[in-house]
Amino acid sequence: MVFRLLLRTFAPMHDKTVVLSRLSIGYKTRQGVRVVGRDLSASILSGELTCLLGENGVGKSTLLRTLAGFQPKLSGDITIQGRRLEDFTPRDLAKMIGVVLTEKPDVGQMTAAELVGMGRSPYTGFWGTLDDEDRQIVDQAFGLVGIESLKKRLVTTLSDGERQKVMIAKALAQQTPVIYLDEPTAFLDYPSKVEMLLLLQRISREADKTIFLSTHDVELALQVADCLWLMDGRDGLHVGTQQQLAADGSLSRFIERGEGIHFDTKTLTIKVVSK
Repeated sequence: MVFRLLLRTFAPMHDKTVVLSRLSIGYKTRQGVRVVGRDLSASILSGELTCLLGENGVGKSTLLRTLAGFQPKLSGDITIQGRRLEDFTPRDLAKMIGVVLTEKPDVGQMTAAELVGMGRSPYTGFWGTLDDEDRQIVDQAFGLVGIESLKKRLVTTLSDGERQKVMIAKALAQQTPVIYLDEPTAFLDYPSKVEMLLLLQRISREADKTIFLSTHDVELALQVADCLWLMDGRDGLHVGTQQQLAADGSLSRFIERGEGIHFDTKTLTIKVVSK
Protein backbone atom coordinates (compact mmCIF):
# COMPACT_ATOMS: atom_id res chain seq x y z
CA MET A 1 0.00 0.00 0.00
CA VAL A 2 1.19 3.55 -0.71
CA PHE A 3 0.19 4.50 2.83
CA ARG A 4 3.16 2.60 4.19
CA LEU A 5 5.60 4.62 2.13
CA LEU A 6 5.34 7.49 4.61
CA LEU A 7 3.89 6.02 7.80
CA ARG A 8 4.98 3.05 9.85
CA THR A 9 2.67 0.97 11.97
CA PHE A 10 5.33 -0.12 14.44
CA ALA A 11 7.46 1.67 17.00
CA PRO A 12 10.64 3.19 15.48
CA MET A 13 14.01 1.79 16.57
CA HIS A 14 15.67 5.23 16.82
CA ASP A 15 18.65 4.13 14.74
CA LYS A 16 21.64 6.38 14.14
CA THR A 17 20.73 7.76 10.71
CA VAL A 18 23.31 10.55 10.36
CA VAL A 19 26.73 10.20 12.00
CA LEU A 20 29.43 12.88 12.23
CA SER A 21 32.97 11.70 12.94
CA ARG A 22 35.63 14.34 13.72
CA LEU A 23 33.96 16.66 11.23
CA SER A 24 35.48 20.08 10.56
CA ILE A 25 33.42 22.67 8.69
CA GLY A 26 34.01 26.12 7.25
CA TYR A 27 34.10 28.14 4.06
CA LYS A 28 36.49 30.01 1.79
CA THR A 29 37.18 33.72 2.16
CA ARG A 30 39.53 36.07 0.34
CA GLN A 31 42.02 35.51 3.15
CA GLY A 32 41.77 31.72 2.93
CA VAL A 33 39.62 29.12 4.64
CA ARG A 34 37.69 30.06 7.78
CA VAL A 35 37.03 27.12 10.09
CA VAL A 36 33.84 27.50 12.12
CA GLY A 37 33.69 24.03 13.68
CA ARG A 38 36.36 21.43 14.46
CA ASP A 39 36.27 17.75 15.40
CA LEU A 40 32.47 17.57 15.60
CA SER A 41 31.28 14.07 16.49
CA ALA A 42 27.60 13.26 17.04
CA SER A 43 24.65 11.22 15.76
CA ILE A 44 21.11 12.14 14.68
CA LEU A 45 18.52 9.45 15.40
CA SER A 46 15.49 8.36 13.43
CA GLY A 47 12.05 8.97 14.91
CA GLU A 48 13.31 12.00 16.81
CA LEU A 49 13.24 15.78 16.54
CA THR A 50 16.73 17.20 17.04
CA CYS A 51 17.18 20.96 17.47
CA LEU A 52 20.41 22.81 16.74
CA LEU A 53 21.02 25.83 18.98
CA GLY A 54 23.78 28.42 18.99
CA GLU A 55 24.40 32.13 18.96
CA ASN A 56 24.49 34.10 15.70
CA GLY A 57 27.61 33.51 13.61
CA VAL A 58 28.62 30.30 15.37
CA GLY A 59 28.20 28.20 12.21
CA LYS A 60 24.74 26.63 12.41
CA SER A 61 23.90 27.37 8.77
CA THR A 62 27.34 26.19 7.66
CA LEU A 63 26.79 22.92 9.51
CA LEU A 64 23.36 22.44 7.91
CA ARG A 65 24.69 23.16 4.42
CA THR A 66 27.57 20.75 4.96
CA LEU A 67 25.30 17.98 6.26
CA ALA A 68 23.03 18.47 3.23
CA GLY A 69 25.94 18.28 0.79
CA PHE A 70 25.50 21.89 -0.34
CA GLN A 71 29.10 22.73 0.56
CA PRO A 72 32.15 20.52 1.11
CA LYS A 73 33.43 19.50 4.51
CA LEU A 74 36.97 20.46 5.49
CA SER A 75 37.83 17.13 7.09
CA GLY A 76 36.27 14.19 8.91
CA ASP A 77 33.32 12.08 7.85
CA ILE A 78 29.54 12.31 7.47
CA THR A 79 27.65 9.07 6.96
CA ILE A 80 23.95 8.57 6.26
CA GLN A 81 22.61 5.12 7.00
CA GLY A 82 26.20 3.89 7.01
CA ARG A 83 27.14 5.40 3.64
CA ARG A 84 29.56 8.31 3.25
CA LEU A 85 27.93 11.52 2.07
CA GLU A 86 30.39 11.97 -0.81
CA ASP A 87 29.54 8.51 -2.17
CA PHE A 88 25.96 9.53 -2.97
CA THR A 89 25.08 10.65 -6.48
CA PRO A 90 22.99 13.87 -6.60
CA ARG A 91 19.92 11.79 -7.50
CA ASP A 92 20.52 9.32 -4.66
CA LEU A 93 21.09 12.18 -2.23
CA ALA A 94 17.77 13.73 -3.30
CA LYS A 95 16.12 10.47 -2.26
CA MET A 96 17.90 10.53 1.10
CA ILE A 97 17.74 14.17 2.30
CA GLY A 98 14.93 16.72 2.12
CA VAL A 99 15.83 20.34 2.88
CA VAL A 100 13.44 23.12 3.93
CA LEU A 101 14.95 26.61 3.89
CA THR A 102 13.59 29.92 5.15
CA GLU A 103 13.77 31.68 1.75
CA LYS A 104 10.50 32.17 -0.06
CA PRO A 105 10.37 29.91 -3.13
CA ASP A 106 10.24 31.70 -6.49
CA VAL A 107 7.34 29.74 -7.97
CA GLY A 108 5.33 32.29 -9.92
CA GLN A 109 1.70 31.20 -10.30
CA MET A 110 2.24 27.67 -8.97
CA THR A 111 -0.35 26.10 -6.68
CA ALA A 112 0.51 24.42 -3.40
CA ALA A 113 -0.30 21.03 -4.94
CA GLU A 114 2.08 21.67 -7.83
CA LEU A 115 4.85 22.76 -5.46
CA VAL A 116 4.45 19.68 -3.26
CA GLY A 117 4.41 17.58 -6.41
CA MET A 118 7.92 18.84 -7.16
CA GLY A 119 9.03 16.72 -4.23
CA ARG A 120 8.51 13.72 -6.52
CA SER A 121 11.15 14.96 -9.00
CA PRO A 122 13.85 12.43 -7.88
CA TYR A 123 11.47 9.67 -9.02
CA THR A 124 9.62 11.10 -12.02
CA GLY A 125 12.44 11.50 -14.51
CA PHE A 126 13.20 14.37 -16.89
CA TRP A 127 9.65 15.50 -17.62
CA GLY A 128 8.45 15.39 -14.02
CA THR A 129 5.07 13.86 -14.89
CA LEU A 130 3.23 12.47 -11.88
CA ASP A 131 1.50 9.11 -12.15
CA ASP A 132 -1.31 7.87 -9.91
CA GLU A 133 1.09 6.63 -7.22
CA ASP A 134 2.93 9.95 -7.17
CA ARG A 135 -0.35 11.81 -6.75
CA GLN A 136 -1.35 9.48 -3.90
CA ILE A 137 1.94 10.22 -2.15
CA VAL A 138 1.40 13.97 -2.62
CA ASP A 139 -2.10 13.68 -1.18
CA GLN A 140 -0.76 11.72 1.76
CA ALA A 141 1.88 14.39 2.44
CA PHE A 142 -0.85 17.05 2.53
CA GLY A 143 -2.83 14.87 4.93
CA LEU A 144 0.07 14.20 7.27
CA VAL A 145 0.76 17.93 7.60
CA GLY A 146 -2.97 18.66 7.83
CA ILE A 147 -3.19 21.21 5.02
CA GLU A 148 -5.54 19.57 2.52
CA SER A 149 -7.46 22.85 2.23
CA LEU A 150 -4.39 24.57 0.73
CA LYS A 151 -3.97 22.32 -2.31
CA LYS A 152 -5.52 24.68 -4.87
CA ARG A 153 -4.18 27.90 -3.33
CA LEU A 154 -1.49 29.83 -5.17
CA VAL A 155 1.74 29.73 -3.19
CA THR A 156 2.01 33.53 -3.46
CA THR A 157 -1.24 33.88 -1.47
CA LEU A 158 -0.09 31.76 1.47
CA SER A 159 0.94 33.14 4.85
CA ASP A 160 4.44 32.44 6.14
CA GLY A 161 3.16 29.61 8.32
CA GLU A 162 1.09 28.07 5.52
CA ARG A 163 4.01 28.26 3.12
CA GLN A 164 6.31 26.55 5.63
CA LYS A 165 3.79 23.73 6.01
CA VAL A 166 3.60 23.35 2.24
CA MET A 167 7.40 23.12 2.06
CA ILE A 168 7.36 20.46 4.76
CA ALA A 169 4.73 18.54 2.76
CA LYS A 170 7.03 18.82 -0.28
CA ALA A 171 9.86 17.27 1.74
CA LEU A 172 7.53 14.48 2.86
CA ALA A 173 6.48 13.83 -0.74
CA GLN A 174 10.18 13.50 -1.53
CA GLN A 175 10.12 10.41 0.72
CA THR A 176 13.51 10.99 2.28
CA PRO A 177 14.38 9.41 5.63
CA VAL A 178 16.17 12.64 6.62
CA ILE A 179 14.73 16.18 6.67
CA TYR A 180 16.83 19.25 7.49
CA LEU A 181 15.16 22.58 8.24
CA ASP A 182 16.86 25.96 8.60
CA GLU A 183 14.98 28.19 11.05
CA PRO A 184 11.50 26.83 10.24
CA THR A 185 9.90 29.06 12.89
CA ALA A 186 11.45 32.31 11.65
CA PHE A 187 8.92 35.07 10.90
CA LEU A 188 6.08 33.18 12.63
CA ASP A 189 4.04 34.46 15.55
CA TYR A 190 4.34 32.56 18.81
CA PRO A 191 1.29 30.27 18.45
CA SER A 192 2.45 29.39 14.92
CA LYS A 193 5.95 28.62 16.22
CA VAL A 194 4.49 26.20 18.75
CA GLU A 195 2.27 24.62 16.12
CA MET A 196 5.21 24.20 13.72
CA LEU A 197 7.50 22.48 16.22
CA LEU A 198 4.74 20.21 17.49
CA LEU A 199 3.96 19.31 13.85
CA LEU A 200 7.60 18.39 13.21
CA GLN A 201 7.74 16.41 16.45
CA ARG A 202 4.63 14.48 15.40
CA ILE A 203 5.96 13.80 11.90
CA SER A 204 9.26 12.50 13.27
CA ARG A 205 7.31 9.91 15.25
CA GLU A 206 4.46 9.02 12.89
CA ALA A 207 6.61 8.84 9.76
CA ASP A 208 9.79 7.68 11.59
CA LYS A 209 11.74 10.55 10.05
CA THR A 210 15.11 11.88 11.14
CA ILE A 211 14.30 15.59 11.57
CA PHE A 212 17.09 18.06 12.30
CA LEU A 213 16.50 21.80 12.49
CA SER A 214 18.24 24.98 13.52
CA THR A 215 16.34 27.44 15.68
CA HIS A 216 16.70 30.51 17.87
CA ASP A 217 13.53 29.58 19.77
CA VAL A 218 15.38 28.15 22.75
CA GLU A 219 12.40 27.99 25.10
CA LEU A 220 10.36 25.99 22.61
CA ALA A 221 13.25 23.66 21.82
CA LEU A 222 13.63 22.98 25.55
CA GLN A 223 10.04 21.78 25.65
CA VAL A 224 9.65 19.96 22.34
CA ALA A 225 13.02 18.55 21.17
CA ASP A 226 14.04 14.96 21.79
CA CYS A 227 17.71 15.93 21.54
CA LEU A 228 19.65 19.21 21.50
CA TRP A 229 22.82 20.10 19.64
CA LEU A 230 24.42 23.18 21.15
CA MET A 231 27.14 24.80 19.04
CA ASP A 232 29.63 26.86 21.00
CA GLY A 233 32.33 28.89 19.29
CA ARG A 234 34.67 28.18 22.18
CA ASP A 235 33.84 24.68 23.37
CA GLY A 236 32.64 23.02 20.17
CA LEU A 237 29.49 20.91 20.05
CA HIS A 238 27.47 19.66 23.02
CA VAL A 239 24.88 16.96 22.36
CA GLY A 240 22.32 15.52 24.73
CA THR A 241 18.87 15.77 26.21
CA GLN A 242 17.73 18.95 27.88
CA GLN A 243 18.38 17.40 31.28
CA GLN A 244 21.89 16.28 30.32
CA LEU A 245 22.93 19.68 28.95
CA ALA A 246 21.40 21.39 31.97
CA ALA A 247 23.30 19.11 34.34
CA ASP A 248 26.69 19.68 32.70
CA GLY A 249 26.22 23.46 32.60
CA SER A 250 26.16 23.81 28.81
CA LEU A 251 22.69 25.34 28.67
CA SER A 252 23.38 27.77 31.51
CA ARG A 253 26.55 29.03 29.79
CA PHE A 254 24.66 29.48 26.52
CA ILE A 255 21.51 31.10 27.90
CA GLU A 256 22.99 33.28 30.64
CA ARG A 257 25.33 35.21 28.34
CA GLY A 258 23.65 38.53 29.08
CA GLU A 259 22.67 40.21 32.31
CA GLY A 260 19.19 39.69 33.65
CA ILE A 261 18.75 36.18 32.25
CA HIS A 262 18.55 33.12 34.48
CA PHE A 263 18.20 29.49 33.44
CA ASP A 264 16.61 27.17 36.00
CA THR A 265 18.33 23.81 35.55
CA LYS A 266 15.62 21.97 37.48
CA THR A 267 12.53 23.26 35.67
CA LEU A 268 14.37 23.93 32.36
CA THR A 269 12.84 27.38 32.18
CA ILE A 270 14.29 30.79 31.34
CA LYS A 271 13.51 33.78 33.55
CA VAL A 272 14.15 37.48 33.17
CA VAL A 273 15.60 38.86 36.40
CA SER A 274 14.91 42.57 36.86
CA LYS A 275 16.94 44.67 39.24
